[in-house]
Amino acid sequence: MEARAPRPGVPVRGSESGRPVMAALDLLGRRWTMRILWELSQAPAGFRELQRRCERMSSSVLTTRLDELTGACLLTPQADGYHLTRLGQDLVEALSPLDAWSRRWAKETGTGTTGGSEGVK
Repeated sequence: MEARAPRPGVPVRGSESGRPVMAALDLLGRRWTMRILWELSQAPAGFRELQRRCERMSSSVLTTRLDELTGACLLTPQADGYHLTRLGQDLVEALSPLDAWSRRWAKETGTGTTGGSEGVK
């Protein structure tokens, strides 16, 4: 059964209108979504490899997230594993300023580390 990804124009958590930004935030706010996108931005991966990279998240959660991200046109399954689509690559690139801001925020508040150069995890 394919999971239903939030879609622009369809009501989502926090937005009855389904504004595109709210649909995107709903999807990105789901557990493990950002980690999956980050891992696939580094290199394509099959199911087991992705599960290993994501510290052995449960197979049911990974299956659901992969279905949602594929349904949202951010991933595509290929013979050698899951790949980010052009839209998925653009999303990861669009998140780069947020990553930079969060590092500055952590530094200025003295409440966290800057996390090195690993990016969104």
